[in-house]
Amino acid sequence: MASHNDLGKKGEQIARMYLQQQAYEIMHTNWKWGRKEIDIIARKGNDLIFIEVKTRTDNLFGWPEEAVHHKKRQYLQGAAEVYLERSEDTPAAIRFDIVAITFTQGEQYELEHFEDAF
Repeated sequence: MASHNDLGKKGEQIARMYLQQQAYEIMHTNWKWGRKEIDIIARKGNDLIFIEVKTRTDNLFGWPEEAVHHKKRQYLQGAAEVYLERSEDTPAAIRFDIVAITFTQGEQYELEHFEDAF
């Protein structure tokens, strides 16, 4: 597995732990439909949240959250529509969040959670 894949998996694990500490119920991780994937699908109260996790080792190429550009947002929204069509879940509201993780030194990192990011 490539090192960027390892970094992504590590970031998703950190994001899951963070979200659980914030009282989110993790419903699915790496939910796939065809070639589309949603990193984390979670619940908080009656809301359903689709979460994109971006992890970087530095910010030389921009902040992690900047990688969730217009096309990626459309892709996630399309995957979420399919999820909702196939699910019996009837949330009060849905939203799209971004969890951005930047490793600063070794195992130290900064985490930012952008609720209702788009």
